[in-house]
Amino acid sequence: MSWLRGFLARLSGTAELPADFAGELTGDERVLAVGRSADGPLVATHLGLWLPSGRRLGWHLVSKATWNDGTLTLIESAESGPAGEAVLLRDLPPQRVALTEPGRVPEVVHERVTGSIRGTQHREFPSGGARFVQRKVPGRNGLVLQVRADSGTDEAALAPVAAEVAQRLRGSAI
Repeated sequence: MSWLRGFLARLSGTAELPADFAGELTGDERVLAVGRSADGPLVATHLGLWLPSGRRLGWHLVSKATWNDGTLTLIESAESGPAGEAVLLRDLPPQRVALTEPGRVPEVVHERVTGSIRGTQHREFPSGGARFVQRKVPGRNGLVLQVRADSGTDEAALAPVAAEVAQRLRGSAI
C-alpha cells in the first residue's frame, strides 16, 4: 500500500512522509519536500520545516537560510517579547544540517522563507537600530510585525516604538 501513497504523493505534487519521521503532522499539514541527513529526515510542509529531532520550525521564525556545499544553514529567531501587536525577535546561533539527500528541501526552504516576507525596513534610532519585518504566518490570517534589534540596541527602549508602528500598520490596513 505504500506504493499507492507514493504514487498519490507524486501525482498531487507533494512528497511522501518518511517512515522514520519523528514528528506529528497536524491533520491538514501538507508535505512539500523531504530531504535526508545522517540524523534523519528533514520534512518541509506548508507550515514549516521539521528538523530531524521531530521539532517543527515555522517559516516565520526562519530569519535566514542558506544552502552551500550540501549543508543547509538555518538561523532561527526566538520571540523575546511582545511589543503591543508586534513581536520582538532575537536570532539564535546558526544550525547546520548536512543533507545526504537534499531532494527539493533547499528550494522549498528558499521559497517559503522569502514568500513569508511581505515587507521589510531598517530604521535607525538614537539608541541603535532595528529591522521591521511584516510576515505571513502559515495557518493564520493577516500579517505579524516582527522587530529584530540590531546588536547593542536596547530592546526595552525599542518595544514602545515597535508597538506604535504595529498600531499604525493595523490602522492603515482597515
